[in-house]
Amino acid sequence: MRRILALVVCFAFLGAACGDEEPVRETTPDTSELDAVEVTAGEDGAAPTLTFEEPFSVDETTRKVITEGDGATIVANAVVTFDFLFVNGRDGTEIDSSYDGEPAEIVFEESLLPGVRDGLDGLKAGSEVLIAIAPADGGGPDPEAGVEEGDTILFYAEILEVREVPARAEGEAVPPVDGLPTVELAEDGAPTIAMPEGEPPTELVVQPLTKGSGAPVEPGETVTVHYTGALWKDGTVFDSSWENGAPFTFVIGTQQVIAGWDEGLVGQTVGSQVLLVVPPAKGYPEGSGAISATDTLVFVIDILDAQ
Repeated sequence: MRRILALVVCFAFLGAACGDEEPVRETTPDTSELDAVEVTAGEDGAAPTLTFEEPFSVDETTRKVITEGDGATIVANAVVTFDFLFVNGRDGTEIDSSYDGEPAEIVFEESLLPGVRDGLDGLKAGSEVLIAIAPADGGGPDPEAGVEEGDTILFYAEILEVREVPARAEGEAVPPVDGLPTVELAEDGAPTIAMPEGEPPTELVVQPLTKGSGAPVEPGETVTVHYTGALWKDGTVFDSSWENGAPFTFVIGTQQVIAGWDEGLVGQTVGSQVLLVVPPAKGYPEGSGAISATDTLVFVIDILDAQ
């Protein structure tokens, strides 16, 4: 993932509930400040050019909708696909761009970088927007990206697609298997995992708990999931998108996640809830935080979307 986009989403996975019909929050109205920035479209898929008098700065994040789209609206937990360009308002240097590769894709939720969240909130697919991110709503200084304290960042985005995803997996129940962890669901679908007695399996276990009616997940797809991960040895939950408050999106089969996920989720259908028992070699063989190098991991994963 590109550097600045990583900053955009590093605050992610703490959002509101999926399926809201209204935007996350009131968006900042358009102002005349951005009229001073000229946007020239790139040729043959190249990034646009932003022309303005330097330095350019704003005290409050604001946006100018250049083209109003007529597609789906960006709401909480929607999956948003977009092309982007970040430019430093202080000196006009390009910080980052998607135009030299693939479009970006994020889950839109409350704890994205504030300037990005407020700038995209409520837009529709097909829109083009120019956003001036005030210093207080940016990611702070970043020497590697050339961003200094007090810099305003200009953010241009073309919203290519907006997809709403369900709040939870709701497939057909699959009979449980003896000897595996058991799962109880809260009213909102969040799982609680109970571990069985005995030693864990030594091989990857993939056990659907519910069978969704969607298409099978294929390598290279962008997958959106809700998940809870716990340690087999004592049931300690070490990570949960349910607790974090928003689904998690990644590209499967590209080593963005542990091997147990890359292997175990391929072929499972969208809408399924899947139990994975992951041996250390396909989890964190060198350990990670509270996870030791010998820990077997248990995940309950709701497959919400795959594109």
